[in-house]
Amino acid sequence: MAKIGIFTGTVYGNALLVAEEAQTVLEEQGHEVKVFEDPSMADWQAYSKEVVLIVTSTTGQGDFPDNIARLYVKVRDELGYQPELRYGVIGLGDSSYDHFCGAGKTFDATLQEQSAQRIGEVLLVDATEDPEPESVTSPWVESWGKLL
Repeated sequence: MAKIGIFTGTVYGNALLVAEEAQTVLEEQGHEVKVFEDPSMADWQAYSKEVVLIVTSTTGQGDFPDNIARLYVKVRDELGYQPELRYGVIGLGDSSYDHFCGAGKTFDATLQEQSAQRIGEVLLVDATEDPEPESVTSPWVESWGKLL
């Protein structure tokens, strides 16, 4: 089974709730999982040869929530090539905004540029269609966990 770090970007707590639910689902599959609510570069690097799941909402004009923004900038500017990293992304957003799930899309694009290996497809959750995101994310996480 895999060692998985779940890195959350949250403003109002929805992404953290999704991350905690994902932790439960993945642990039930036998994975070793830790959720990082205020992730650091050291936390990220501890999973550089493991698996990360990014669960982030989007603020403003496609921006990252404060609690994950610093990590994203460091990953983008300091790490570069990460071919051993396996990852997944769950983006939470609202399609009534121009930059729907911008933070999740941006993190995914950066990791793709760094040659990280995405497992499965990126999940984009629209708050206007799914006000309780766990109804969409939990089945996705269950399938995603089986790909590891």
